[in-house]
Amino acid sequence: MERLPTHPGERPHESDASPGPARTAPPTPPPPATAAVDARGIVTEWSEGAWQLLGYLPSEVVGQPAARLLADDAGTADAAALRDAAGRERWSGTVALRHRDGRRLRQELLAHRRAADGPVTEWLVVSAVTGTPEGQAPPGPPEGEAAGSGTYGSEAAGSGTPGSGTYGSEAAGSGRLGEWAFRQSPCVLAVFDADLRLVRANAGMEQVLSLTEDQMRGRRLPEIVPHPVSDETEAKMRRVLEGGGPQHLRAGAGPAGTGANDGWSTSLVPLKDPAGRVRAVCLAAHQRLQEHLARQRMLLLSEASARIGTTADSGRTAQELADIAVPRLADFAAVDLLDAPRHGGEPSPAAPARALATTRTAVRSVLDDGPTASAAGTAGTAGTAGTAGTAGTAGTAGTAGTKTLYPALSPVARCLAQGHGALYDAADPDLLRWARQDPGAARLLGSGTHSVMVVPMRAHGATLGVALFGRHRRAEPFEADDLWLAEELTAKAAVSIHTTRRDSREHTSTMTLQRSLLPQTLPDQGALDIATRYLPAGTRAGVGGDWFDVIPLSGARVALVVGDVVGHGIRASATMGRLRTAVRTLADVDLPPDELLTHLDDLVLHLSADEGGTDGAEESAGGIGTTCLYAVYDPVSRRCALARAGHPPPAAVTPDGAVRFLDVPAGPPLGLGGLPFETFETELPEGSLLALYTDGLLAARDHDIDEALDKMFAALARPAKTLDTVCDRVLTAMLTHRPDDDIALLVARTRVLHADRVAAWDLPSDPAVVARARKHATEQLTAWGLDNAAFITELTVSELVTNAIRYGRPPIQLRLIHEDSTLTCEVFDSSSTAPHMRRARTFDEGGRGLLLVGQLARRWGTRHALTGKTVWAEQSLSPD
Repeated sequence: MERLPTHPGERPHESDASPGPARTAPPTPPPPATAAVDARGIVTEWSEGAWQLLGYLPSEVVGQPAARLLADDAGTADAAALRDAAGRERWSGTVALRHRDGRRLRQELLAHRRAADGPVTEWLVVSAVTGTPEGQAPPGPPEGEAAGSGTYGSEAAGSGTPGSGTYGSEAAGSGRLGEWAFRQSPCVLAVFDADLRLVRANAGMEQVLSLTEDQMRGRRLPEIVPHPVSDETEAKMRRVLEGGGPQHLRAGAGPAGTGANDGWSTSLVPLKDPAGRVRAVCLAAHQRLQEHLARQRMLLLSEASARIGTTADSGRTAQELADIAVPRLADFAAVDLLDAPRHGGEPSPAAPARALATTRTAVRSVLDDGPTASAAGTAGTAGTAGTAGTAGTAGTAGTAGTKTLYPALSPVARCLAQGHGALYDAADPDLLRWARQDPGAARLLGSGTHSVMVVPMRAHGATLGVALFGRHRRAEPFEADDLWLAEELTAKAAVSIHTTRRDSREHTSTMTLQRSLLPQTLPDQGALDIATRYLPAGTRAGVGGDWFDVIPLSGARVALVVGDVVGHGIRASATMGRLRTAVRTLADVDLPPDELLTHLDDLVLHLSADEGGTDGAEESAGGIGTTCLYAVYDPVSRRCALARAGHPPPAAVTPDGAVRFLDVPAGPPLGLGGLPFETFETELPEGSLLALYTDGLLAARDHDIDEALDKMFAALARPAKTLDTVCDRVLTAMLTHRPDDDIALLVARTRVLHADRVAAWDLPSDPAVVARARKHATEQLTAWGLDNAAFITELTVSELVTNAIRYGRPPIQLRLIHEDSTLTCEVFDSSSTAPHMRRARTFDEGGRGLLLVGQLARRWGTRHALTGKTVWAEQSLSPD
């Protein structure tokens, strides 16, 4: 019974060998000579085999330039070969080396590129077998052994080598057929001897690794393909040699420079002699191509969901499409967008093509390197993307931001007209005709591109542009499944770009509407100095419904309004415009703040009822939840009356710099109905500051509400020459980013109409007092230097005082208020009956007084109080 080897390298004992011709035991193979050279050409590793090969100790070589190991008079061919190796992933060749004792050795080298630890730096790992002195031929196989059995693994491979006798002598015999099958098998086949060194490799192995059998013979798999998968494979091969039976892996050695390649299935089976002893290991690998490609496509599609459309930027989305397609789907990609998207239904397959003008928005190529690749990979808008700067992308994948014109008969124009993608190879007549018409297409084909995909970018019935994909490095052409994947990726990008453009148009429309509904200029009035700011929201939700207003009232008073409509977008802006108009209308009636908010609350309820059938809960709210603050300041009495509906309270700053919130009762938001509002009154010293704002000012991301209030108070308390400075300080202190919600800010400084600008007289309820009232008025006008206004003032005083005596109740008071450009005449009586203008008939004795007042005054009206009313008339003092 023959004893099996106890370890992979052990040979059968002489006494255990089966009878046969005597055979000389092969010599023990030398250890592999390996070294590592970094990108600077410095030796960083030196193995024992390298020491034995060239005679240098590691301490003599490591840290020294690798060029010192070359023969001093190495030929130009060797130097060129080494320079060529520096730019490749894997290289094999013969160079002249210098032994430590001065001998020249012609040495076969196999070099791999790998990544070093730490920063990504590329190294060359060099392995070699025993060198041959220059001028001496390499040792051939022993006499009687065919090429391929050689020194390594003579027993393992000798019986299977052509001409050894096992296959028979007939040229067409089964042995020759077996050799053909081994060499031409579509699978990767290799045989490793008992020392796990390669002795045979078929054409499939050579093609996958881009190495010849002679270059691989005698080397272990980790030396041929340095990669953890190779180490794992070798460990399983050793297990096979030790009797562990066949082994399987779901990975295999990949093409040159890629290490392991997924999508492979590898089997390791023992090769036994007739006596059943394991002599070698056969590696057989086949690629599960379709299964692998399908899985990769699904993974890419899943990844695209997270990587495409990450921002509201069309250019960035186009670049994300190009980045995810290269290199996993294509070798280059270009995205061209139409300046004006085409809207319509599904295009007809027979639709005529026409010339297209597009803008190159994104480019990406596997040939992009360094700064170019970075620029192309991070471009966000047309004009900032990098260039696909080398052959293979010239012409069609050039600089982003440039205009691109496609002829009517080009594949691009045809695909956009028909609305579906298409595949083209380099020999396609349509592609060739395009190349004859377009120099860019000619450069594309001339640079080696052999397969092209054209995919229209369509979303929601609109054609937005086109995406082009090409292959020039990968040998396999695009297929139908690749086109399906490209259409899915392009569709994701198209939907995102369409949404971005739609949101941009809506945002622009909303901003235009919002700004048109806000006050364009502040009205001319003398009660307050005013400054305002409006900041739209910076989120994709869009502009909200915040607004402010300044409304001059009778008696030199001024109303200040700040409001916040729920929601965002055009509906919120439209609702804001309706409410602002309503507030102005109610303010003209001179309603007190609490009554005005009550009427506004009723209006919101009506709006909500009218819009109750529209889609969307928030959009159909009609303003329910809107907040509002309404304040009226009287510069004569220095009194300020305020009421609020769910709005933040205003801040007041006294002339000495003290800041406080005015204690205005909160009140419910508008639209709830049935709940009361309360008016709060306070007296403000001259020069006091009022700050009205919406809640977006306090809704900060990076600090809490208390910190926000402290910052606002500090900004308001600081002295400033202008109110614009106050507004800027508040916004600078409160905001560190674009606001998530709209912000409206109104800052006002109070003025006072002193006693020298106001005159008042109490009048008895006697018709004879009308003449005295006219006299008081003319004398006061003379004191103010307003004699030119005496005529109109006398008519106005006569009419208003006469009506108060005839239709009102005592007490009666006449008051004149002189502002810079306005004179107001007011008559108060205790009756609540309001006068109204009517047109007198031809023979009527009266009824023409208020008609005359309405003609002569700039405006007139009635202001009600808790008891009584005030009828007033305003006339302009300007020359106009």
